[in-house]
Amino acid sequence: MRHAVNLCTAWRICFSHRLKISSNVKNNKTQDFIECCAIVWHHIVSIFAYGNKKNHNMNANLLGRYVWLVDILMRHKRLTFDEISRLWQESSLNCGDPLPLRTFHNHQKAIKDIFDIYIDCDKKDGYRYFIDEPERLTGNNFRSWLISSYATLNQIKADRRLEGRIIYEDIPSGQTWLTPIADAMRRNRVLTITHQGFGRPEPTTFDIEPYCLKVVKRRWYVVARSPYYSGINKSKGRFPADVFRVYALDRITDLYENGETFNVNPGFDIDRYFEGCCGVITSDEPPVRVVVRAYGGFDDYLRTLPLHESQREIGSDGKGVLFEYRVKPTYDFYQIILAQGGQVEVVSPEDVRDDVAALVRNMAAYYKGKEE
Repeated sequence: MRHAVNLCTAWRICFSHRLKISSNVKNNKTQDFIECCAIVWHHIVSIFAYGNKKNHNMNANLLGRYVWLVDILMRHKRLTFDEISRLWQESSLNCGDPLPLRTFHNHQKAIKDIFDIYIDCDKKDGYRYFIDEPERLTGNNFRSWLISSYATLNQIKADRRLEGRIIYEDIPSGQTWLTPIADAMRRNRVLTITHQGFGRPEPTTFDIEPYCLKVVKRRWYVVARSPYYSGINKSKGRFPADVFRVYALDRITDLYENGETFNVNPGFDIDRYFEGCCGVITSDEPPVRVVVRAYGGFDDYLRTLPLHESQREIGSDGKGVLFEYRVKPTYDFYQIILAQGGQVEVVSPEDVRDDVAALVRNMAAYYKGKEE
């Protein structure tokens, strides 16, 4: 595995491991999608511009070219330079001009430096270019989403005939606080937020150290270290010393930088923090093995869209197809199971099966006596 000497290390430190996409970031309006993508890309362009506002538009156009090049190589796998140049001439981003070889090589180097993506040339295969280790791109949820979303944004902005013809789910909480939180993450600034929790009569105001952003089920969340609770744990010798909390952006009513900075704990691993989770609800309990049976052809759906990243098909028992998961059975997991209706059944373990059965009985009770 090769490692890049990244000219834009701020990109990798601030975004590649601190912005998590765990559900499709989509809006039901094309303009909302453009704004959602632009929020994230604004920060990347700002980093790439190194503070020079005059370079902002130029860098935005260059980033569009870089994403276009990565996208066509992901789709076509292997291309000669002539084929790449011809595709560039046909691209709606271009005015029909050919792609100079020197410009292509400059793009190739910039893509390596910025995105840590290597474009290699196979001389034995007719000098065809390809993305080396493409699984490093497809295996990174954020980077993969970023490339695909900006590729779509390129197409929409270049061809307005597509506007209104690409439909995305609405994410109502992303527009207001996503930009200042991402900016604070980039600069390691402590934020003072006013948070109105569900079921709480009054909002509370407190400080957070924003570590990561995560989107789940049409809601943006910020994962943050709590200076208050971390201070209590440290003073009393409790473990862990650092306490992290997850806050929905749509529950924040006010937010500002308080002038303080913080150092990111290098030992914090966002993937480990959410290991076995099916949303944003975490648990100190280890993941357990859960077996689910799929009925009526629903197994085909699960193969193409797994319920969880740990999903593994383990066979059939004559009644349906069995899938195994390594998850923490939190309420998020139960919501996913219930959302599949009668197409799935929890087979084991018994306590998880009993929990789902209790939820189903409670739901059924709402409809008793109301049947025609």
